[in-house]
Parts: sequence; C-alpha cells; structure tokens
Amino acid sequence: MANISRWNPISEFEDLLDRYNRHFGLPRAPGEREGKDLFRRSDWAPAVDIRETGDSFVIDAELPGMRKEDVKVTVHEGVLTIQGERKQEEETDSEKLHRVERVYGSFLRRFTLPDNVDDNSVKASFNNGVLSVTLKKTEPAEPKSIEVEVE
Repeated sequence: MANISRWNPISEFEDLLDRYNRHFGLPRAPGEREGKDLFRRSDWAPAVDIRETGDSFVIDAELPGMRKEDVKVTVHEGVLTIQGERKQEEETDSEKLHRVERVYGSFLRRFTLPDNVDDNSVKASFNNGVLSVTLKKTEPAEPKSIEVEVE
C-alpha cells in the first residue's frame, strides 16, 4: 500500500528558489548578513533532521569529515545559527587528486525557534560527524495586556 503525503506547493517553490539562488551564488535565505557584507554565500548546506520530544527539540546536522572545532552554534534573538567550514585537502607532490566529489567550503544554517524554547538551555554535542543541538522547551509566556487610557 502506498503512503499518502500532503502536497505542499510552497515547499516546492522554496526548493526551486533555493536551487536558483545557489546557481547564481545568491544567499539561501533573504537577508542573511555577515559583518559588512550585504549577503553571505554558503558553499553547501548540511542535511538536518529536526525532531520533538516531550521536553525538547533536537536538531541533528550531518557534518562528515569535520571536527567540533570547525563548527559554531549560536542563539541570538530567537534564531539558532549553525555555521562552519569544511576545508579541502591540499594536493601534494606525492599524491594527485583524480576526482573530487565531496563539497567543501563554508556553510550557514539558520532556524527560527518557536516561542516555547528556552534560549539559555541550548546544548550541543558532536559525535561521529553528527552535530546534535538540544533545545529545552519552556512554558510560553502569557501575552501581556496593557490598558491604555484614552485622553
């Protein structure tokens, strides 16, 4: 029996736009800024899995061939950023590269965090080329109602 999945035309459009942007060296997401550069180009993007448990969200990013020192994880204003660089091995006099299929260079992935995540509880671990970022859930803040006196 075949699995039925819901068609999401917006997701397909975003994939198409992402491929177009990569082709022309444009940013993957509008407004990505780094320092004085208007846009920061990512050479590649690691695949991620995002799952939710009873008390947390977990993001697993595939980073084969990288070390934990090559990766930086930050949270700022409700956005989780994973960035780093995979450096290409240099050709030496004693060996010659015949084919290079792996992707090298810098990457940047950003995720907007839901309101029920405690920004101060973020933990990250790196094991066998997989970065796992755990974000603990918290009770969402109750919306404040402020009464304004009309003059």
